Amino acid sequence: MLNILPTLVVASIITTCYGDVQIASKLPLGTLYRWKQIDFEFPNENLRQEAIYNRQFIPSNVIPLGIERWKDRLFISTPRWKKGVPATLSTVPIVSSTASPTLEPYPSWDWQNADNCTGFTSLFRMNIDHCGVMWALDSGQLEPFGDTSNPCPPTLFAINVNTDTVIGRYPIPSEFVLQDSLITNLVVDSRDVLCRDLHVYMADAWRFGLIVFRDEDKAFWRFNHYTFYPHPLLSNYTLHGLNFQWTDGLFGMSLGNVHQGDRLLYYHAMSNDLEFVVKTSVIRDPSRVNNAVSEFELLGQCRGADGQVSAAAVDRNGVMFFNLVSRDSIGCWDTHKPYLIRNLMIVAQNNRTLVLPNDLRIDHEVPQMVWIITNKLPMFLADVIDPNEFNYRVIYLDPVAAVENSICQP
Repeated sequence: MLNILPTLVVASIITTCYGDVQIASKLPLGTLYRWKQIDFEFPNENLRQEAIYNRQFIPSNVIPLGIERWKDRLFISTPRWKKGVPATLSTVPIVSSTASPTLEPYPSWDWQNADNCTGFTSLFRMNIDHCGVMWALDSGQLEPFGDTSNPCPPTLFAINVNTDTVIGRYPIPSEFVLQDSLITNLVVDSRDVLCRDLHVYMADAWRFGLIVFRDEDKAFWRFNHYTFYPHPLLSNYTLHGLNFQWTDGLFGMSLGNVHQGDRLLYYHAMSNDLEFVVKTSVIRDPSRVNNAVSEFELLGQCRGADGQVSAAAVDRNGVMFFNLVSRDSIGCWDTHKPYLIRNLMIVAQNNRTLVLPNDLRIDHEVPQMVWIITNKLPMFLADVIDPNEFNYRVIYLDPVAAVENSICQP
């Protein structure tokens, strides 16, 4: 059965550069799963012990990063940021008898070969379209925060999650991958019931660019824009006593609903407190985008000195939910209203269960649910994770109940 945390009551006020953000007094939030360390479902215990003995599996070096949901399964990525990560894409059931289930490599162990560029090297994040195809972004990098190895090109994979079959592998052309590129996030833009006219937008956080993939002819293009850059004063973080610097640029992206044949792409740099917007008709046209500097617009007010956001997504009602990584919080904004502090709200805040909310996705179910993965990433990179504590969590949030009778309700 589901491991649901009690309803939380939030009473504090978060201050930003434009005043006070409203905070929900009650929130429909729960923890589905939590782990002290990540474990995998090996074919048998002997193979698991052999992997540990050979240091092919080092539990303390595995961190969950990306999350997606399709029907009765969750999908979780575990990038190979340190040695000893045997699988980089896995699945767990929505319903389990344990609060800390083992991850089953997906679609099979055969795809988890880091030395074979026909398989997976190091998957970061995934996005599933409404036709049941998972678009998974493989960085091609091993240990990007240390002695970086690039055994394979960054690659976009397409996986049919109804048949558990890899149906496409699209290496990003080398001319669009710059020195020190870190292509970290993606969002899928499909327009009709058959998922035709599909585009995938991918963010290069370290070289401040956006890469577009067009499914119709498998074409890629790339462009840069000054709004993709981080803010220097927001590149210094302090989280639970740990100080660190991240100069990540373009990172979080979310799509508004289709309106009059177009839709908006909302986006932001990780180390920034500003939200920007551009029509997708601009970025879907490679002949237009480089001459459309003025069409990338500031959305509204800033979120403040601790307003850095990782991932964001917009539900069917047009409400955006976003991870406030420096506040142990989840925020919301009704996209029908101006992007002003008085229209933003904190819907979830917890300094134990929401430490570094990293990825956030909204599923295709009816009713929809918001899925968040928290992973204490700065502590993981600094090697100060306590293996005796619960460090990694899958959080779920009811988007309708979370904003009921609030400024975020449409």
